[in-house]
Amino acid sequence: MTDTKVQTLKILVMKKLLTISLIFTSWNLSLPTLAQIVPDATLPNNTTVIINGNRFTIDGGTTIGDNLFHSFQDFSLPTRTEAFFDNSVNISNIINRITGGNISNIDGLIRANGTANFFLLNPNGIVFGPNARLDIGGSFISSTAESLIFSDGSFYSATNPNAPPLLTINRPIGLNLGPNPGTITVEGNGHGFTIVENVLFEPINRSEANRGLQVQPNQTLALIGGNINLDGGVLTAEGGQIELGAIAEGRVAFSVLPSGGFAFNYNGVENFGDINLLQQAAADTSGVGAASIQMTGRQITLRDGSVALNQNQGSESGGEISVTATDLLTIEGTNPDASIPSRLQTQALAIGKGGDIKISTRQLMVRDGGQIQTILSGL
Repeated sequence: MTDTKVQTLKILVMKKLLTISLIFTSWNLSLPTLAQIVPDATLPNNTTVIINGNRFTIDGGTTIGDNLFHSFQDFSLPTRTEAFFDNSVNISNIINRITGGNISNIDGLIRANGTANFFLLNPNGIVFGPNARLDIGGSFISSTAESLIFSDGSFYSATNPNAPPLLTINRPIGLNLGPNPGTITVEGNGHGFTIVENVLFEPINRSEANRGLQVQPNQTLALIGGNINLDGGVLTAEGGQIELGAIAEGRVAFSVLPSGGFAFNYNGVENFGDINLLQQAAADTSGVGAASIQMTGRQITLRDGSVALNQNQGSESGGEISVTATDLLTIEGTNPDASIPSRLQTQALAIGKGGDIKISTRQLMVRDGGQIQTILSGL
């Protein structure tokens, strides 16, 4: 074979290899990002992850009493994937911490067995995408706290996972947020509420509303982080509690309600972060029961037709919307077609009374169509 033919052959082979490489690279780029659910090795009985198609089954973990502890280096969930926590049905609390340095990006389904409450701690930050959904039986508490505090004084730390005492049989009673807690963001396409135009005190129509992140009736959906941003995101807890707490540093205590949900207080917090409901975001506890919405932060803003809504559909008195802004509460603007003003609203749709709206703030700004509205009686 002549030198010319050898050179030609080499060029052809290189072209073939380049073509194969380009095809392989293109195929790789077209694949969905794999879920980054990676256990660490910090528990007596470590967490395991079993991958089957788009489902990631979370097994193992360490059970102490009715508390099940999981520990992850990373926990993210891309679109159209599912994280199934295959826990025993006698578990009361599924407690999850993320000990690595990455934000959790969740845009799939989190599912668990039974009626367990679900705790998710990642100090670095948590982002719930527009496709994030919940299928759990109990309450959902998501936080960028450094640790979860228990009634015996012990804690479950995400920043110091080997700190003793590690695990406990006792019940969780609070969250400890460090000096620079991450942000919690909920993204979405807006609430989808409608209303009859030019009809005074007409109830918001929720029949075609987006439910977004939703817990079972009478349970609690809580987001406790450095800043809380609902960018078109929707939170739903029918007849239950929605808790938004923006904490710059400090301890947040909580207790169990008779209904099974949680009540939070901020006596151990001196510095607060900001809460923003934007792009037709919503916090919705409408339903039967003493539902409530509590927002606590430095500056709290509802804009672009965003709504905090509690419609009492039962015979008992409705719960309240409570807003505490140490600096400024702003309620302003409407959705694009001006049919839904930004608002805080409680209303009765049955024979029970509508709930109260309680506001504590240094400055209150309601403008450009914003509303604060409570209608005390229904039928």
